Amino acid sequence: MSGKTVLDNELLAVRAAELYYQENKTQDEIGAILHITRWKVGRLITQAREQGIIRIEISHPRARRLGMEQDVKAAFSLEAAIVVPGGGDGADVASRVASAAADYLVAMRPYSHVLGVSWGKTLHQVAQALPAGWCPPLRVVQVNGGVSHSAAPGLAAETATMIAAKAHGEVTLLPTPAILERRETKEAIESDRSIRGVLDHAATADTHLFSAGPASEVSIHVQSGYLKNTDIQSLQQSGAVGDVLGRYITPEGTIADRGLDKRTLGISLDTLREAPRRIAVVAGPEKHPVALAIARSGLATVMIMDEGTATFLLGNHTQEVSA
Repeated sequence: MSGKTVLDNELLAVRAAELYYQENKTQDEIGAILHITRWKVGRLITQAREQGIIRIEISHPRARRLGMEQDVKAAFSLEAAIVVPGGGDGADVASRVASAAADYLVAMRPYSHVLGVSWGKTLHQVAQALPAGWCPPLRVVQVNGGVSHSAAPGLAAETATMIAAKAHGEVTLLPTPAILERRETKEAIESDRSIRGVLDHAATADTHLFSAGPASEVSIHVQSGYLKNTDIQSLQQSGAVGDVLGRYITPEGTIADRGLDKRTLGISLDTLREAPRRIAVVAGPEKHPVALAIARSGLATVMIMDEGTATFLLGNHTQEVSA
């Protein structure tokens, strides 16, 4: 094919695309205008898409960034990645991510029979976004201790209960603090038959739903009085980037402070990793480092996030590959 023919076809593709997308002409109308068959019009429009002449962007707050999703999935060997647009304030972004997580749970197959649930503001928003009847009846079990005193009392129990109620299922709660002051107290509570039963049941979950918190003074563990600012500073010096199930981790996904971890009540991260499906829901720049730790260390099989978080993950993965 001569260079002139290639150029003619390219110009035809551009003109066909303009008529189709900008002037809303049908393929029959375009064929009449350009003096070609409607079948060639279809081929030209396809050619325009494949060559990048046409770029289609879906502009809606709940539209997903499909290209980024594929990149994050491939970079971190995930089963799935969901990425929603950034923009707006932090509350807007968190709401979009929570809605996307609810959408994912509704569409999730195969259905979960036992759903392990952590807690926090993000997961509470997910629970609120779920529609009634989102899943066939299932059992929801709280997997780590909750908040006994904070600006949002009862958050852990309310979140798990709401998720179960909307599926017309049953819920098993873990009525304990998240972090105990003494290791001996934690071990005594954990050895109680009823508490041990909840933890054993949580370990059987086929799906876990969790979020993450930053290793900073805005952590809900500080707000609820479990940790002091000095504790956070110590954790940061130990390399902590955030917490998963109340357990503070390093960039490699290992425990940052063994002493604190032994006072933390709930399933272990090793138990979490044994579940077939593990869904992490993360939003906001303050959680970028812990999101990267989750992605790197295999804590999640599915990650649901905002565009800014995805950009951070991919940027750091690229740096690692280049190094």
